[in-house]
Amino acid sequence: MDVIFVHGALVRDGAWWWQPTAALLQQQTGITSRAIALPSCGETGAENTAGGLVADAAALRRALDRVDSAIVVGHSYGGTVIAEAGRHPSVSHLLYVSSYLPDVGQSLADVMSGETDPVHVGEVGQGMVGLQGYDVGSFGVRFLQDADSSVREEAWSRVTAQAVGSFGTATTAAGWQGVDSTYLVCGEDRSTSLELQRFHAARATRSVVLPTGHHPFISRPDLVVSELEAFLT
Repeated sequence: MDVIFVHGALVRDGAWWWQPTAALLQQQTGITSRAIALPSCGETGAENTAGGLVADAAALRRALDRVDSAIVVGHSYGGTVIAEAGRHPSVSHLLYVSSYLPDVGQSLADVMSGETDPVHVGEVGQGMVGLQGYDVGSFGVRFLQDADSSVREEAWSRVTAQAVGSFGTATTAAGWQGVDSTYLVCGEDRSTSLELQRFHAARATRSVVLPTGHHPFISRPDLVVSELEAFLT
């Protein structure tokens, strides 16, 4: 069994974000994991960003093509990538962390349109968008209030621009349908509302509420690993 992590929007260096959970998972189970690089965030070279969601989904499919069986873990935007990647025979389970299970024809922008306190995102260059109005302090308070200051600073240094197509492209598949899944509702999330999380959690096989902010795989990796271990028993 392999574990494949898909990180959220507007950040780079997926391996860093997932490292606390990946390290604990390996320590407790011996299972190694990988975090895919998202082209839309410039992780495979600036020349590859334009592909947006379609390119990110293709990257996930390539990773799945190389394994026999995998648990795929999607955070936030990562759930949209899972959806667009479509059904893949190597996917045995899905684990969503404050994420999205969109219907065919929905874009991330569609999914987020009902939020009353949306994250502020705007154009930062041709075909690219990024966070607007945040600094290391306000970013930490909103996204990582349950992590220490050094982690917040490290996270802020990994915030990046992303292709606008990641947000505006309508999905052509719903890779979550018909796959066993668990949704981790982050009960103290200040980024994605509880209402939106619960709406998408209802589409998963089951859901669990965690007493965490938006990134439990950083602040409480033990809780995330516990849910991953449930798939292995």
